[in-house]
Amino acid sequence: MSYQPVIPSTGLVGWRFLQRTHEAQFEAFNASSQIQREIDYFNENIGDMRSAEDLVKNRRLLGVALGAFGLQDDIDNRYFIQRILSDGTSSDDALANKLTDERYRKLSEAFGFGPGAAVTTGFSENMNDIVAQYQTHSFEVSVGEQDDTMRIALYAQRELGELADKDISEDTKWFSLMGLPPLRSMFETALGLPSAFGQIDIDQQLKVFREKTRAITGDDTVSQFSDPAMVEKFTTLYLARSQIAEMNVANSSSANALTLLQSS
Repeated sequence: MSYQPVIPSTGLVGWRFLQRTHEAQFEAFNASSQIQREIDYFNENIGDMRSAEDLVKNRRLLGVALGAFGLQDDIDNRYFIQRILSDGTSSDDALANKLTDERYRKLSEAFGFGPGAAVTTGFSENMNDIVAQYQTHSFEVSVGEQDDTMRIALYAQRELGELADKDISEDTKWFSLMGLPPLRSMFETALGLPSAFGQIDIDQQLKVFREKTRAITGDDTVSQFSDPAMVEKFTTLYLARSQIAEMNVANSSSANALTLLQSS
């Protein structure tokens, strides 16, 4: 049985505890026999994978590969993943380049199965990076099984600062953020946006994201999150608003139950 992360409370109290104990819990989780078996199998066999087809045919290897990018839910979408890997990213027509979720592009780039790319499965340094990402994402998934807001908060601690530091335009950074489901969910909640927000025009979404972020932080750029203090401030806002939303749902459910009892 794998180690189950301990989160004694929801909201900010639980988050502070997870921050204090993160290193110890992360090590305990990745020392579990289940995780070690998958890593050992990956290390022993990934070098034999020379094509996208080879990789998708091996479910255990594919599980680690997808898990490294938070795409473990695609484990049964073999044709789709094979297309992502085999298309590569060098062409504008490559499937990964057409998707808003940038994790698919990162997955494709990581293995180099596309046209003109160098296959990386034989390079231990590259595959060690995959394993490290798999360990990180697997721990976050396990945290998310208990409290999904904590999973998203952990993801933001890694990815938001990295995105902020990229040498690309601010609009491109925003569109990248909007294409990463965990970060998008975090910002929608923290900014108080409705669940149907993602259905409006993409350029209008960008405008709203920037305006509402400026109203809270005084800055409408993603680049401001290169400062860890800003990431933490926004994470705190996200967790607080998530907890308030949960309390409102609970109170509404209680009120509905009381109304039913009174009318019976």
